Amino acid sequence: MIQRLLLGEVLDRLETAPAVVLLGPRQAGKTTLALQVADRMPSTYLDLESEQDLAKLSDPRLFLEGKSGILVILDEVQRLPGIFAQLRGVIDSNRQRGVRSGQFLLLGSASIGLLRQSGESLAGRVSYLELPPFTALEVPAESLDLLWVRGGFPESFLARSSSASLRWRRDFIRTYLERDVPALGPRIPAETLRRLWTMLAHQQGGLLNLSQLGGSLALSGTTVTRYVDLLVDLLLVRRLIPWSGNVRKRLVRTPKVYIRDSGLVHALLGIESLDALLSHPVAGASWEGFVLENLLAVAPAEAQVSYYRTSAGAEIDLVIEWTNGASWAVEIKRNLAPKPSRGFYEGMSDVNAARGFVVYPGSETYPLDPRVSVVSIPAACEMLRTASSSWK
Repeated sequence: MIQRLLLGEVLDRLETAPAVVLLGPRQAGKTTLALQVADRMPSTYLDLESEQDLAKLSDPRLFLEGKSGILVILDEVQRLPGIFAQLRGVIDSNRQRGVRSGQFLLLGSASIGLLRQSGESLAGRVSYLELPPFTALEVPAESLDLLWVRGGFPESFLARSSSASLRWRRDFIRTYLERDVPALGPRIPAETLRRLWTMLAHQQGGLLNLSQLGGSLALSGTTVTRYVDLLVDLLLVRRLIPWSGNVRKRLVRTPKVYIRDSGLVHALLGIESLDALLSHPVAGASWEGFVLENLLAVAPAEAQVSYYRTSAGAEIDLVIEWTNGASWAVEIKRNLAPKPSRGFYEGMSDVNAARGFVVYPGSETYPLDPRVSVVSIPAACEMLRTASSSWK
């Protein structure tokens, strides 16, 4: 079993917060992680997709108050949105009995609605974490190319063969289209959403052009926006916002869009192996998205992230802004001898970046100049994960 980096953080949050919400796409490993937490403390686990477990919550207050003093794990909690109002009362009752933390671990696969519902009912009582699929710090260094090709979903990454992995990802996509999306309420034709998803894979890392997507799908821009919002809500697509500081240059103001898991990009495009990927036009954009997601998976929650691009072509793939006002600039290159462009250095000056990094597929770390270093994916992830205000 691959040890998840987030396990320690979940345990730490449960020591201080009454409830912890663990978000992540389906099949990312939330249940496995929750059961590892359950092995470390008295707990009970309920899967809200199970009719038997759901029946136990026919009177939620009665059942949950009977579990005072132990951790209650509720899986796929977005299936029972009315539970949050009940949790508030139980948390407050337990506090009066002296139980102030570690009461609930809530697992969810859809972010926006879940955050809104829990935020309204559990303000001041809940802490949020996001569990991505496997990251570069969780797999052996020699498996990074495999992680890139197959993506980080455990069943895909650990599959017996490339064909079995691709088959799993195709089934995963079909399940989302035919079961999970309809279960959330929106009435969206599965084939339309599949076409949109595939178009986003072809445009991986490109500017989000809603009118172009709408024209290709014979849909209005408003409808396409709603569909993209849904994929973002399901934690499957990321919109990376443009940097918006005050400089005397014409900045690109359109978000960039990425399918978050590289394995899903490749499944949508029918790419099975590393050789097939390296000969495909999407290879560079896929690598950029893969690195980006690994970095953002470990970046501290307080960091603000964006990309920088001017109409003249100066560009930074990722700008990381810290709460103390400092910034980092990240360039992503799939090249064993990477050299950032002049536009990258211009961008560093514009965003006032104290440090710059070029992330590449090699394993060594070395400086290019006093401010810019070339780093591997694991090294870049480790720097972000351990970043502290003392050396930003």
